[in-house]
Amino acid sequence: MGMPQVQLPLFPAGTTPLNDALAVACRDGQITYFNGHLPVFTHAQDDLAAFRLFTSQLIVNGSASQGDIRRAFGLPKIAVQRAVNRYRAGGAAAFFVPPKPRVGRKLTPVIKGSVHSIDNSLPNVKGSVHSIDNSLPNGYSREHGTKGTS
Repeated sequence: MGMPQVQLPLFPAGTTPLNDALAVACRDGQITYFNGHLPVFTHAQDDLAAFRLFTSQLIVNGSASQGDIRRAFGLPKIAVQRAVNRYRAGGAAAFFVPPKPRVGRKLTPVIKGSVHSIDNSLPNVKGSVHSIDNSLPNGYSREHGTKGTS
């Protein structure tokens, strides 16, 4: 028996190396990751959740560095860090949970009325809505910025 030989990293044609052991290719709308000539994972090109999941797994498992992923895909550092943090906190399932609904805030007529009633009940202080309304010349409207027809 001879001495063991070191295998050179040989990747299929058209792949982009992530590091010495891993490469990635995009063909027919599918992203495929390779370890040498062996495909190890595939996802649709527009499947952002699967992309974040697999690249985070590569980083957490030590197969690739955050820098490898950032350079290969042109990603900002914070995007990679957030995906890795999400994976560490919630595992694979964290990438496939629908986002929490956001609560919007609107200044409705009811809220505006409440604000004006509170403001009108306060003493006349410079800078309050009440004092601004009173400081406009006669006939001008704060809401329209024009002279009214009174």
